[in-house]
Amino acid sequence: MTVSACGQGEEEFWWSNVLSSDVHSFPDTTLLGFSPFRELQLYIDGSLAGVAWPFPVVFTGGIVPGLWRPVVGIDAFDLREDEIDITPWLPLLCDGNQHAFEIRVAGIDDDGEGEGALWPTVGNYWVVTGKIFIWLDAEGSVTTGLGPKRHEQEPSFILTSVVEPGSNGTNETLRYQAQVQRYVSFNSTLNTSKGSQPVSWQQSLEFYNLGNLTRQGNMQITNQQTTGVDVSSSGYSKKFSYPLWVQSSFAVDPSSGNLSINGTIDRSKNVETLGRLVFPDSLESFSPYGNALDHTGPFIGSRLQTRQNGTATYFATKGHSSSFGATEQDLSFAGLLRATPSLRAQDVLAVQDTSGLYRRHILAVNGTVVEDEEERSGQTNQIAHTKIGPENWQDFATTNSRKVLGRGHRE
Repeated sequence: MTVSACGQGEEEFWWSNVLSSDVHSFPDTTLLGFSPFRELQLYIDGSLAGVAWPFPVVFTGGIVPGLWRPVVGIDAFDLREDEIDITPWLPLLCDGNQHAFEIRVAGIDDDGEGEGALWPTVGNYWVVTGKIFIWLDAEGSVTTGLGPKRHEQEPSFILTSVVEPGSNGTNETLRYQAQVQRYVSFNSTLNTSKGSQPVSWQQSLEFYNLGNLTRQGNMQITNQQTTGVDVSSSGYSKKFSYPLWVQSSFAVDPSSGNLSINGTIDRSKNVETLGRLVFPDSLESFSPYGNALDHTGPFIGSRLQTRQNGTATYFATKGHSSSFGATEQDLSFAGLLRATPSLRAQDVLAVQDTSGLYRRHILAVNGTVVEDEEERSGQTNQIAHTKIGPENWQDFATTNSRKVLGRGHRE
């Protein structure tokens, strides 16, 4: 089953939220809660069957609009889905009865004393969807078996926060930390036309977020890392890391009402997959080097690494606003040639060799692409090199800092 979830509205910048016990830390800024952690949960007949920890997508107006002209945030135009192997649930699902599938989005609710728990309610709102993919056995064969046996550990949390007052006694600074570890495992024995076989799905995940709000909430720094390993007995496995660092600040001139926002972002998406995926992983684009669908080529998996970093500023006056900045991105895609995967999710996938297939570097400044270099299988092509100037600055309509920053500033 594949699951997709996209935070919108109050949840668009979920990764910048604070602990629920700290949402009223500042008198003039209402912060959003349920922590900066989110978990997508798949339930079958009311029982947990797997999880996915979402990638922090930033859309084309997020943080500072000038960051995303014309280079957009990673995955902003191509939301990816996470895969959860529900094969261990086939003994239940093949019993001829109806079954219920449910996708939930959970955050953390805390008591302000360092204790917290997964909470089935978060802000408004998330768009979720799921797809079930089925492979048929031989005609006339009905799958049976024993299971699933669940080896689910409750997630462990480390939650801390400190509020510090300024010289006038009003809260000035909020520092908070959220760490989560999670391990789930499902095992079954299946009876098919090919005989009896053990099947399993295992996940091991870790999350870390360190946040710092100063100037009574007008400046925020987020330092976040999400890592995980998913392993299926079918031979499919995925290892990923999502590092994220964001600094944003805003200021309003009390006399004129003019608004300025500054932002810096540095984040990556690194994904390594082995085995057959439900969706193509782009190896098909390099068919002379092997076809991932029929496994005739030398590749047993792929590795995608992409990193964006940028800085931008936004100005808004009555009736006019503009934003300018620079964003740089590096992307590399490689085929995996040899590996020693383990059927234990807590073990690291060991890849001995890779073959670089595609690389791209791009730099955009003030709305104009000034560098664009593409390398495909050893052949380099310089696409663009353009002079820039202030005439390339971008105009925007909104003067609402809440919409841009994703925080609850009272206008």
